[in-house]
Amino acid sequence: MDKLRINQLVESIEQDLVPNLILESVDPHDPIEIHQIPQPWEIVGKGNYAAVVYHPQYLDLVVKIYAPGRPGFEEEVEVYNRLGSHPAFSECFYANNGLLVLKRLYGVTLYDCMQRGLRIPKQVIEDIDQALKDAIARGLYPHDVHGKNVMMFEGRGLVVDISDFLHQEKCGKWENLKRAYYWIYRPIISPLGLKISPSLLNAVRKTYRFFTNLKEKFFTKTK
Repeated sequence: MDKLRINQLVESIEQDLVPNLILESVDPHDPIEIHQIPQPWEIVGKGNYAAVVYHPQYLDLVVKIYAPGRPGFEEEVEVYNRLGSHPAFSECFYANNGLLVLKRLYGVTLYDCMQRGLRIPKQVIEDIDQALKDAIARGLYPHDVHGKNVMMFEGRGLVVDISDFLHQEKCGKWENLKRAYYWIYRPIISPLGLKISPSLLNAVRKTYRFFTNLKEKFFTKTK
């Protein structure tokens, strides 16, 4: 990445974005609220702790900004340092004071693919699987990898959210998604070109969360 472009973007961030951006994390379980964003900056997305924005003159980059008082910045920087440059992950070019400049990833989440009836090739799943293995080899712990955190772009797989990759707790979301892909999606949904409604996907998500929590409580009591 051109260092001059990064420096120019950082200058714009410090002079225009930061002084005029007002965001707030009201509840750690809900997406943050953006009360004000200066022109010509645009919002890419919002998480529970941070917002992602971009400048139209730098379409290959995004800026992730943590809300005041919310944790995770230092951990995310460490994850990017360990990942370095990898085709299935974003890359961090600048990090300071709760703000990161990242390579922008384009694509459609697998969750949205299901809603729109877009075919998900096997290569996408294999790419993501290999990327997570590479992350493990670099001392990381892939965590919270689900349909909204992975994407497909030109038939290849991408991992969008790595903020929890230092959490050592076991997480089976990706393995469960893979099982659903090979046992249900490939033999049934894909050949029929079915579109799965948001309400059904949400019901599946809530059911999965219920049984996961139930399982965790059961094993906790039996220890």
